[in-house]
Amino acid sequence: MAVPAATRSGGIPEPPWLGIYLNDHLAAATAGLVLARRMTRGHRRSAYGGELARLTAQFAQDRRSLLWCMASLDIPVRRAKVYAARAAGRATRLAPGGRPRRRSGVNTLVGLEALRMGVEGKALLWRSLLAVAVHDTRLRTDRLADLLERAGRQLTALDSLHARAASALLSSRAPG
Repeated sequence: MAVPAATRSGGIPEPPWLGIYLNDHLAAATAGLVLARRMTRGHRRSAYGGELARLTAQFAQDRRSLLWCMASLDIPVRRAKVYAARAAGRATRLAPGGRPRRRSGVNTLVGLEALRMGVEGKALLWRSLLAVAVHDTRLRTDRLADLLERAGRQLTALDSLHARAASALLSSRAPG
């Protein structure tokens, strides 16, 4: 039996790719949140800890905002994608021998780069939803604009953390 397509206000069917697009972003947001939480735990006592904790809390709020958008648009969550993203995020912390990786400066740098790429994608998501909101009153343009602005601030914060981490790692002189 076919599942009925979601409809826009006014009864116009939603294009199927909107659900695919939003579920893909939800999977990415889930994986990014797993990474951010892991980095926050690993840097709890470091110079990066406070900023990572603040960003991680915002990433969790942003993920909830995406879920709200999906619910507002009557788009079902594809749980398999979310579970797969969560599992992939956890698997990346394992070394080839199946043991957990130890934290290193390189892991920090690459993790910050991955978070930054995720926030860039999230900013594009909010822009795309703003374009949808022009035609669909179920989405709040003011809230989406706030989320887009916050993504910009998150990029600035990640750039600052990255610069500090890169400087600490790449400018240190190896003995010998």
